[in-house]
Amino acid sequence: MRRHEFEPGKIVVGLMFLGGCAMYLAMAAGLWHFPAYALLPAMGMGFIAAGLVSALAFGMRRRGGRGGGPEEG
Repeated sequence: MRRHEFEPGKIVVGLMFLGGCAMYLAMAAGLWHFPAYALLPAMGMGFIAAGLVSALAFGMRRRGGRGGGPEEG
């Protein structure tokens, strides 16, 4: 199997969707009540967090591949 790069932004988005599904399931089961319109801003903040995490990971990956240290020669 071919290896792939680690993408933490996709993990954040997946956890956000799982959390949203869990909230709706809890509401459907009558265990928890929250206003349904509250999930939209929470999902927007989750997408922003995922974008920031992806940008951070990209920056770290890019910086790590530069080299330029004493080992290069």
